[in-house]
Amino acid sequence: MESQVRGGTRWKRFAVVMVPSVAATAAIGVALAQGALAASFSVSGQEFKVSADKLVGHGFTQYGAVDTGKSLEGKDEAHPVAVSAFTTAEITNMCQSVVTPIPFLGKKVTLRLTAGDKGKDVEASQLYIDVANLKADEALFREMDIGVAAGSATKGPKPNPDEYKQKKASPFGFAQQADTAILTGVEQTAWATTAGTFKLSNLHMGLHWNDGKGIECY
Repeated sequence: MESQVRGGTRWKRFAVVMVPSVAATAAIGVALAQGALAASFSVSGQEFKVSADKLVGHGFTQYGAVDTGKSLEGKDEAHPVAVSAFTTAEITNMCQSVVTPIPFLGKKVTLRLTAGDKGKDVEASQLYIDVANLKADEALFREMDIGVAAGSATKGPKPNPDEYKQKKASPFGFAQQADTAILTGVEQTAWATTAGTFKLSNLHMGLHWNDGKGIECY
């Protein structure tokens, strides 16, 4: 079981929120009818890739949600996601990449960020990841509960109470939780990440022409 880019038509507008993320998604029903909104902000028009050798998360909660935002063309979009939340997490050999088209050049540029690959893990607290797709070589969960209501989960972070008041999240939607989640060989795509703190050891960021294997994280 188990950031973002603002597109534009000028090179100087190419930017990314450097908040790397990684999570794993169990085989759950995404309760879109319950309407939990993962991010309290409008997400960008591009999803990003993340890979990691290992993630160890403490205090895990997961629930179905929808992220909303604009496409690169400015059209309204909605993205179903599984929000994975951790009270704390340690990530080994983390990589994040996002590809941005440069229209006036007719090319693509990949921003690639790495950290936690020199013997000291990335550390995060109050970590929320809005996952669109994920695979992992192995996942281990300890003391897991499946089918709890999102508002009744006690082992990990919950949606912001303001999201309930604004009807952006439902405390009655499907959720699952665990004391500990350990995932190895992780590859995922995500729409957004938020964290209370993010400590990156041996951080490196670079820009590369083109995209694909060998340039992106996977």
